[in-house]
Amino acid sequence: MPTTKSAAKRLRSSAKRHINNKARKSVVRTTEKKFLAQVTEQNPETAVVTLRKAVAALDKAAKTGAIPKNKANRKKSRLTAKLKVIKA
Repeated sequence: MPTTKSAAKRLRSSAKRHINNKARKSVVRTTEKKFLAQVTEQNPETAVVTLRKAVAALDKAAKTGAIPKNKANRKKSRLTAKLKVIKA
């Protein structure tokens, strides 16, 4: 248990942040899986729409600090590369 008032507040705030970050990461993973399913089905029209949602989720997660900015950029790059392959 926390000894000081500030330690108690940090415990509460870190618990809130943990819940928010977990939710953000879950959205990112879900949209990424949906996109990869579209790529597997060789469906470029719906994959483009799903990619936009995945990129938005990655940007929001990076902006709020749930994931590092470079990780979000790397994932966006790899996802767009997969889309290029099925479009070609």
